[in-house]
Amino acid sequence: MRKKLLVGNWKMNKTIADTTAFGHASIELLKKAQERHIDIGVTPPYLSLATLVSINPKLIIGAQNVHYLNSGAYTGEVSIPMLQEIGVMWSLVGHSERRTYFGETNESCNLKNLALLKVGMTPLYCVGETLSEFEQGLTKKVIKSQIEVGLKGVEDIKEVVIAYEPVWSIGTGKNASKEIAEDICAYIRTLLKEMYGKESDLVRILYGGSVKPDNIKTYMAMPNIDGALVGGASLSVDSFAELIANI
Repeated sequence: MRKKLLVGNWKMNKTIADTTAFGHASIELLKKAQERHIDIGVTPPYLSLATLVSINPKLIIGAQNVHYLNSGAYTGEVSIPMLQEIGVMWSLVGHSERRTYFGETNESCNLKNLALLKVGMTPLYCVGETLSEFEQGLTKKVIKSQIEVGLKGVEDIKEVVIAYEPVWSIGTGKNASKEIAEDICAYIRTLLKEMYGKESDLVRILYGGSVKPDNIKTYMAMPNIDGALVGGASLSVDSFAELIANI
């Protein structure tokens, strides 16, 4: 049975001081999660990563983005060795905000996924359709391309975590129904099974998109939803504790 996973994506929120306070509180959060057999983690801004690792290294701590090359003339980017140096072993790849605002593509995500896996790091690969694509009935076509191109050349699929985040539900308050979320997460697993066989059963597939303490239990009851990637509801310690309690 796949272990449930709750990951908070802080986006461009929290200073180092804020992170320090959360880090100390997260020690108790982690205890509560372990009691319920849940893995938990967060993806803070770059400047807060080292702070959080130093306070609670037992948390899953990931970057929000990473470059696929180890060094070079790429102003504003952060490399895999830089993350490894401070003990960060996970990274989001292809979050919809990265795709929308910074031009990330399935192909660039593929390079990042391969680079992370090559050094034993875990990519949390995000897929999802826009409102226009959803309304045109293109969701599965979009997801298929994101999975097939983004994971091209990936051999050890069990080391990848996938998050289905419909773009139209992120930060809008419009969350996909449990039926829609389950249908797409099940479809992702079907695609993975076609590509990787039985090993696909080991892959954790998360749902993200306006997940809150009052609706997370509904999603977690679905057989192909193994956890959640949560935005705003992960910023407060109290809210994070409620999320854990309600899984």
